Amino acid sequence: MKTMMRIAGATALAVLAGCAPDGLADQIARQEAKQVVNPIVAERFPGVPAEPYTDCVIDNASAGEILQLAAASVTGPDAEDTALVIEIATRPRTLECAADAALAQYLGR
Repeated sequence: MKTMMRIAGATALAVLAGCAPDGLADQIARQEAKQVVNPIVAERFPGVPAEPYTDCVIDNASAGEILQLAAASVTGPDAEDTALVIEIATRPRTLECAADAALAQYLGR
């Protein structure tokens, strides 16, 4: 059943992408993906400011990964989605982004 819901969610996102002006579909997919990523980051990386780290995860995810995570906003994330978030979160560019964001927050920028 969850697979069918994921397919329906991905199909809805694809239809939306076809109807939306350039850039809007990407914004919507990213926003939906953030709803999945943020709680996972908060749970799996305690003590790390979740919102900036979530932004870094989204910024370092591929388009396909963003669509997968956005589809999970319809069905709820599963173990595969959690593993994907952790994998993206531990990429060197994501870690660099998170360090820059933490430093900027510390310095009040």
